[in-house]
Amino acid sequence: MNYQETVNWLFNQLPMYQNLGTSAYKPNLDNTILLSNYLNNPEKKLKTIHVAGTNGKGSTSSLLASVLQEAGYKVGLYTSPHLKDYRERIKINGKEISEDFVIDFVSKHKSFFENHQLSFFEMTVGLAFDYFVKEKVDIAIIEVGMGGRLDSTNIITPLISVITNIGLDHTQFLGNTLEAIAFEKAGIIKPNIPVVIGEFTTETKPVFLKKASETNSQIYFASELINDTYPTELLGDYQIQNRKTVMQIICVLQQQKEFTISEENTKKGFLNVIKNTGLTGRWHQMGEKPKIICDTAHNKHGLSIVLKQLKKQKFEKLHIVLGVVNDKDLAEILSLFPKNALYYFCSPKNLRGLNPEILKQKAKEFGLNGKIYNSVSEAYQKAKEMAKPKDLIYIGGSTFVVAEIL
Repeated sequence: MNYQETVNWLFNQLPMYQNLGTSAYKPNLDNTILLSNYLNNPEKKLKTIHVAGTNGKGSTSSLLASVLQEAGYKVGLYTSPHLKDYRERIKINGKEISEDFVIDFVSKHKSFFENHQLSFFEMTVGLAFDYFVKEKVDIAIIEVGMGGRLDSTNIITPLISVITNIGLDHTQFLGNTLEAIAFEKAGIIKPNIPVVIGEFTTETKPVFLKKASETNSQIYFASELINDTYPTELLGDYQIQNRKTVMQIICVLQQQKEFTISEENTKKGFLNVIKNTGLTGRWHQMGEKPKIICDTAHNKHGLSIVLKQLKKQKFEKLHIVLGVVNDKDLAEILSLFPKNALYYFCSPKNLRGLNPEILKQKAKEFGLNGKIYNSVSEAYQKAKEMAKPKDLIYIGGSTFVVAEIL
């Protein structure tokens, strides 16, 4: 198989959450442990930092990787989902895994994958760990796919566990209260391993404290401990908290004396995060006159911050290209959107993409009006045609919508 055929094969294996949602969820780590044993436990040969949370995982992981790169280390970065190409998920110092490594890994282990009916995510985690070991990274930043306790990445024993924040998302798997979701994310806290918490609420703090007490883990609440941070080229308002979280992670790393990171490394890492890691889609400005901004925020917690920032912008008319996936609580997110905008309703090219007709009908209940378009690109093109130089175009609602216009 060539690269495209290999990636297509991976995507077509047992359910992949990105496309199918609920049916892709496995309630245990048995397959991941089976695969790890088969690959000679690569995760045990890696120094890692494990990053969970409802929002900000990707930005936090990328900021941290960028700082460590500036400090001269060879840094593996595992994130999900990808925007354009599967290889974005697995990088070393900002460079994506090679097509040949992906092809060879799948080709070599394909019969094992098929015999044990491994999922897309399990195989991808195995690939990442195997690659990082073979390439002898100094440290790997591992982002949780979803939840924590039962996520395929949760076979690692990291130097530090990180939980960015807790919001209501993926409730059909993780529970429909903040406490229940916090419990799932806290599942990455390991015995005697320190944990950094980015943000907490009155509901989630006791959950974190209880788990940390059970595991004898030192716990650090970044929002209480860090006051000042450095500027970054990531311009979203929500990055303020991610920056504090990374600063606290660096403090703990310095205490462990495993890595040497200077203040200058941190400053440069923050400023060069896009160049160093390739992170994109976060309050990403794509044009001027009209100003065009896209953002991957896709749940209440993330969208509330992004839309507040959007309302602070100067513009004559606001155009919003909006598409979502079908497992979102529409009432919860649509209530956040401004009524004084013209909407371009669409659906991402994804099996979970919500029919734009349903989106339009529900949006109307919240005073949001606009037209339906056959694709994200058509909606985006129309918005660009309609917008005048002093207008603003925002594209969002789903990671997959943003992926189609980048």
